[in-house]
Amino acid sequence: MIRSALKIIPMSDTDILRAGTRVLTTEGEALGLLAKSLGPPFARATELLVGCKGRVIVTGMGKSGHIARKMAATFASTGSPAHFVHPGEASHGDLGMITRDDLVIALSNSGEAPELTDLIHYTRRFSIPLIAITSRPDSALGSAADLTLQLPAAPEVCPMGLAPTTSTTMMLALGDALAVAAMEMKGFTAEDYRHFHPGGKLGKTLLRVSEVMRGADNMPLVTESDAMSKVLVVMTHKSLGCAGIVDSSGTLIGIITDGDLRRHMEDGLLTRTAADIMNRSPTTVEPNLLAVEAIKILNEKARTQLFVVEKGKPVGVLHIHDLLRAGIA
Repeated sequence: MIRSALKIIPMSDTDILRAGTRVLTTEGEALGLLAKSLGPPFARATELLVGCKGRVIVTGMGKSGHIARKMAATFASTGSPAHFVHPGEASHGDLGMITRDDLVIALSNSGEAPELTDLIHYTRRFSIPLIAITSRPDSALGSAADLTLQLPAAPEVCPMGLAPTTSTTMMLALGDALAVAAMEMKGFTAEDYRHFHPGGKLGKTLLRVSEVMRGADNMPLVTESDAMSKVLVVMTHKSLGCAGIVDSSGTLIGIITDGDLRRHMEDGLLTRTAADIMNRSPTTVEPNLLAVEAIKILNEKARTQLFVVEKGKPVGVLHIHDLLRAGIA
């Protein structure tokens, strides 16, 4: 039926909200059933995912195919190399993308999608591990698979009970559960995650201080015996609003900021030394700290810059402007 022939039924806001609430509640209950249904097959599937020497091939037809694409993307971004293979294209040459070292995960609520037939036969012929995600373990897909993750019985939430809704929500959640379980089993870290997400806001939040800070050539450093006239020259030249004071071994022992200069302006500032003016308890950060954590420190201390130290010695300076330019602050 074409769209222009559909009859629009007037609904109040209350009726619309009731429909939306029913969908979310029903699907939420289905996810609860799915969580309770997890058992040894889920653990075995996670082990297969982690132990895969090749790539994880995720496949499905129709709405299941859309979920399969997202599942493959999630696996790939969390340390399990994966890609989606369309079952129809598989029958016309894309089976060549699947090797003996791969793992195939096939999604089909009914387990009877005819488009999956060639792909299933291919995995059986070449002994490629096959995991089925289906509501019917006795289906063609479920019967052929090495391992079946069964979706619990739950009604589709469309008015006719036909459109894939609840079933695809469970598939999506099950894919996330597999990905996260595999991440934990692999000891996947935030640094690992960043390798796959260098762009966008997410990549920026995973930047380290060492990647944003001003390096050694830009550090305004003086000694505690230096006259304040020299300190002013160094601070002006480096334009970071501060100077770090180091001892004879190069260890940071203090800091002088623009605020310190203003506070001592009437105390014969130019007749004094750095030791007279400096703050002997400077707030510092380490180079491997996440930049977003450094922002928190800057905000808490009401500061615009921090010295970056390693084993007590300054290796750089982090300024709020650097974080702004990097799109983090």
